[in-house]
Amino acid sequence: MLGRRGVTGAVRGGALLVAGDVITDVVARHRGPLAPGTDTVASIRRVPGGAGANVACWAARRGGGGVRLLGRVGSDAAAWHERELAACGVRPLLVVDRRAPTGTVICLVDEGAAAERTFLTDSGASLRLDPGDWSDVLLEGVARLHLSGYLLFAGQSRAFVAVALKAARARGVPVSLDPASAGFLGRLGTDRFLSLVEGVDVLLPSRDEACLLTGVSDAADAAARLSRHVPLVVAKQGAGGALLARSGEVYARVPAVPAVPRDTTGAGDAFTGAFLAALLAGADPEEAAKEGCRAGAQAVEHIGGRPPAPA
Repeated sequence: MLGRRGVTGAVRGGALLVAGDVITDVVARHRGPLAPGTDTVASIRRVPGGAGANVACWAARRGGGGVRLLGRVGSDAAAWHERELAACGVRPLLVVDRRAPTGTVICLVDEGAAAERTFLTDSGASLRLDPGDWSDVLLEGVARLHLSGYLLFAGQSRAFVAVALKAARARGVPVSLDPASAGFLGRLGTDRFLSLVEGVDVLLPSRDEACLLTGVSDAADAAARLSRHVPLVVAKQGAGGALLARSGEVYARVPAVPAVPRDTTGAGDAFTGAFLAALLAGADPEEAAKEGCRAGAQAVEHIGGRPPAPA
């Protein structure tokens, strides 16, 4: 684990560095509507999560040649999260916050055909990542930096993003970002978001996020418009696969891999992690998106946002 400031040691060659949220997920799977004022039968599990941490774990599962995660956690669950990340093949670089608990998300998952989920989010320590937690040493040997969009939704973590993005661009390290939450994006504002991600090379929005950011209802049109701001846009469409856009045009459509969903939590993170790992391994963006779709299909067929344990 890391102390309050900086890191010890250098990150060795070809690594993916992910900076983002590390969260404790409480997943409650129920069938049918919730019953207000009384009990609703559910299956409830506590599992490690967080968009940034999930991306790192799926990248490591895909075979990323060195995946690191920088995040902030409370002392209440730091050791558990460190063990869980290491078990997935991720090198945890966790800043332990002595003033705030680890973030917690309650995931309400309807066991119907779509396995759709609703989140109740307490970000806790995760959005307290700040510029003092950054060190340029983190970029030594790093081939790509990925930022979780959740970091844009609080003042000090926004400042962290600005410092990390500036440092990466100065060293020629490409940067990707996942917008993370349509709900939070609506409160942040489209124009502000687009100004904050200036300098990002790859944007990986969901369909809803892409449409919200552009004000249009057609996903392809949204992806095309966003690609006038960011060099490569990879719009995740769930069961609709993925769209790739450059220079104002969609140039590729990647179909989804068929799956029987049990829990869609983390499916977008799985796509992003596998996509980035494939890019680092030398795949072109379209091939990398196919890897992302395969990981997304695997993700929805098991519970929680991390890769399933090997059989």
